Amino acid sequence: MEAAEPLDLEKEKKLILKEYKNLLRGLRNNMTGAERKQIRLAFEMAVDAHKNMRRKSGEPYIIHPLRVAQIVVNEMGLGATAAICALLHDVVEDTELTLDDIKREFGIKVSRIIDGLTKVSGVFDLTSSIQAENFKKLLLTLADDVRVILIKIADRLHNMRTMDSMPRKKQLKIASETLYLYAPLAHRLGFYAIKSELEDLGMKYQEAEAYKDIAKRLAETKRERTRYMNEFMKPLRERLEKDDFKFEMYGRPKSIYSIYNKIKNKGVTFDEVYDLFAIRIILETPVDHEKADCWRVYSMVTELYHPNPDRLRDWISTPKANGYESLHTTVMGPKGKWVEVQIRTRRMDEIAEKGFAAHWKYKEGSNDKALDTWLREIRELLRNPEFNALEFLDDFRLNLFSKEIYVFTPKGDLKILPQGATALDFAFEIHTDVGYHCIGAKVNHRLIPISHMLNNGDQVEIITSKKQKPNEDWLNFLITSRARSKVKNALKEEKRAVAMEGKTVLEKRLKNMKVEFFDKNIQLLMEYYHQPTSMELYYRISTKDITLKELKDFTVQGGKLIPPVVDKESSVDYERLEKIATSNAELLIFDNAMDNIKYALAKCCNPIVGDDVFGFITINEGIKIHKTNCPNATELMSKYGYRIVKTRWTQQKDIAFLTGIKVTGLDDVGLVNKVTNIISGDMKLNMQSLVMDAKDGLFEGTIKTFVKNTEQLETLLRKLRSMKGVISVTRMETT
Repeated sequence: MEAAEPLDLEKEKKLILKEYKNLLRGLRNNMTGAERKQIRLAFEMAVDAHKNMRRKSGEPYIIHPLRVAQIVVNEMGLGATAAICALLHDVVEDTELTLDDIKREFGIKVSRIIDGLTKVSGVFDLTSSIQAENFKKLLLTLADDVRVILIKIADRLHNMRTMDSMPRKKQLKIASETLYLYAPLAHRLGFYAIKSELEDLGMKYQEAEAYKDIAKRLAETKRERTRYMNEFMKPLRERLEKDDFKFEMYGRPKSIYSIYNKIKNKGVTFDEVYDLFAIRIILETPVDHEKADCWRVYSMVTELYHPNPDRLRDWISTPKANGYESLHTTVMGPKGKWVEVQIRTRRMDEIAEKGFAAHWKYKEGSNDKALDTWLREIRELLRNPEFNALEFLDDFRLNLFSKEIYVFTPKGDLKILPQGATALDFAFEIHTDVGYHCIGAKVNHRLIPISHMLNNGDQVEIITSKKQKPNEDWLNFLITSRARSKVKNALKEEKRAVAMEGKTVLEKRLKNMKVEFFDKNIQLLMEYYHQPTSMELYYRISTKDITLKELKDFTVQGGKLIPPVVDKESSVDYERLEKIATSNAELLIFDNAMDNIKYALAKCCNPIVGDDVFGFITINEGIKIHKTNCPNATELMSKYGYRIVKTRWTQQKDIAFLTGIKVTGLDDVGLVNKVTNIISGDMKLNMQSLVMDAKDGLFEGTIKTFVKNTEQLETLLRKLRSMKGVISVTRMETT
């Protein structure tokens, strides 16, 4: 045993050196001699600082910062400074090295980025969740130096690639955070390949069965798809070569996550996914010929294959807000299969793969401006120190993944807004004051209300009045984070003035009771009246929602309030539930030993025995049991990871669960009878309802029936699918 250990250490040294050389190889054309020395120093410091540390997988910890640095360099296209910061991104947090040490060796710029990375370490730590205040810190660093967030995304990507050795609870939590925030951030910063991989890896842990099924089907059809793509590309390749184009052309696999979303959202099968077949044509052409050459290639593609007129996407004339440029068309290929064709230049492809790092390389002023505008908006939104960080997280995310529309001012200036934006969103895009005083708008010279949803190409003129002011109803239709934040701030200012009156009322009342007006007493009143903040408490007092008549039941001792004793029989022991979550204990559903813990099955996803589930601690209703692929799961795990409880079914009780099934197929005489025979006759299940609608020879039915577990449900689904004329049978998320 002793003889084998040095061999392992020797192997590890070789592995570490190999990873370091891979990093240098990626930087070789983008590094000065001085930077090479600095990278060597950063590598040696990181090796020394992490020498006694190992990851959960057992490998030396130093492999992690080396791989993060490789992602930053090879997949994001950043340079030596970012590589140094990636190598050192964990040292201040986890080792004896200090920021002063970093500053002394590498200068102020590197130390600032490391400081930003350290400040938001809680956001990305594998043992914690994204919490609102940490998210606020993260955005502050993003606005300061975008490389902080890029290194954090690279850090998350490597953690996702190496998460197999983590406990299931942490895998779920981290996968949810990734899908909730990191993939949208990567998308907004233009890193399409990284965004797709983060989504696929998130799905791999959150919806393992669906992920494996699609991956298996992609593997099974790979040879057939490759053969088809070669057949499709052959005449196109010959035509481009004949016209002396320098180009690269290859098949582009659709990501598992995007295939799954299309199957789920559009109710289609794997074989019906529109663009399973996709090719990319990358042209080597000078910048001043780019647009003309892309359109020339488009005309060649559409001469050979018929295009779908509804599927042309021109992001060359008007790039996306994150700088993405490409021409997309979907054409009918051989054997009646649709093929998506993406046409772009080498420069555009680098921008699509490496986001804003490529913009800096090409010095495209307009694209740099897009990033600067976005970062300026974030700084502006964060300037208010009292914004509700959790609300802001939701508003901010709305705009990360949304599709864009292009609208014009009366003078013809272009504004890019998220799809679904209203005339009022546009008004705030012009100026905050224009938004505050907006009473209507003219779209294409036609008068419309402020809630009117804008379309691509609209020309918008805003109408204002000094008498207009923001009101709460606006939040029902505003969608841009900028507009929502401005309105919330204005409403808060108004609310604050009302709350100050309530504060005065409370001060007087407490003074009459000889009670001191200090934090502990205010905190106690907030808890007693179930108010989240002191401002909310004062506001409710001012508006008479809280009358303070209950204060007569309080006892006063030495200037302190003592609340009356309440009946605790009906209340949920929240502290006890929190202990279950933090101790990593496992809640067994329908286990006799757990009968004294209050829990319920969530109505949003209706879990049944056999589903992959987790528990979520609510404030007043005990633990709610959700499916891991529940529509609300990603958000719950991302924002409130500390309230997630490991949960497992036990089958000691014979309980039936209500579940919904959707059936579509060809209309047929006696169909209802056949369905009920399978459910009630063959399987002896109790059915709550069956609704069938038939139209133009097709039927769509919804069935609500009671099943014991997923095994029984799968048997039922299989039997219904085998019926003659049935097209699809799916389990409904809600009943």
